Amino acid sequence: MKEGQTLWNRDELILAINLYCKLPFGKMHKGNPSVKELAEIIDRSPDAVARKLGNFASFDPSLKARGIKGLPKAGKLSEKIWNEFYNNWDAALIESERLLAKNMHTIIEKLNEIDTKDLLKQGLDKKRIVNTRINQCIFRKMILATYNNTCCITGINKPELLTASHIVQWSKDKKNRLNPMNGLCLNALHDRAFDNRLITISANDYTIKISSAFKKKDIPKSIEETFLRFEGMRINLPDKFLPSKEFLKVHNHFFDRKE
Repeated sequence: MKEGQTLWNRDELILAINLYCKLPFGKMHKGNPSVKELAEIIDRSPDAVARKLGNFASFDPSLKARGIKGLPKAGKLSEKIWNEFYNNWDAALIESERLLAKNMHTIIEKLNEIDTKDLLKQGLDKKRIVNTRINQCIFRKMILATYNNTCCITGINKPELLTASHIVQWSKDKKNRLNPMNGLCLNALHDRAFDNRLITISANDYTIKISSAFKKKDIPKSIEETFLRFEGMRINLPDKFLPSKEFLKVHNHFFDRKE
């Protein structure tokens, strides 16, 4: 460690990996406003925050698979924090989001712009619904960032038209609701088709498979243009957090059974 530098503590590292999850890989630089904001919160330089994001990249298996090494000498505590997240995304991300809210002198609901006015004023229902909305908000931020705000099938890049789609449905796997490798960035129409297993993404090669329900005689031209023309094409893969092939196998299984 260079003279004058101080070791990163646990809270700082948790906040850094929280940011790592929310930024496209190509935007983890010292000039990024989000990097500057975190630097101010933890009283470090933007350059130091950007370097730490690069350190975390050295642990990311999706980047390693692409031959990207990240920055070396991350440190044992950084690796420990990474493993805590990688092995339990749901608990670790919520912890990091609460810590971020605390350091920004707010609460997690306001940090994620959760509107509670329409909820019941008291009782367990309100707490459950608020927690669900917080989780969904965090997941959306991660997935849209991971795919650089672009639908992985069509290339649509308007965030207001995009959805963070779970590969294994929210209700089916409570342990991986916030796992970024359980997500795809899709536009609203293809998200609906994916959720209803009218399309799937092959776990073998990330190519798109279209249901036979769309291949009947006299199909409208809109179906051809919106779905069939994508069959066999490979989705646009993200730079980090590649969609899990194990999760895709689950979706493929139910797609094949529907066929």
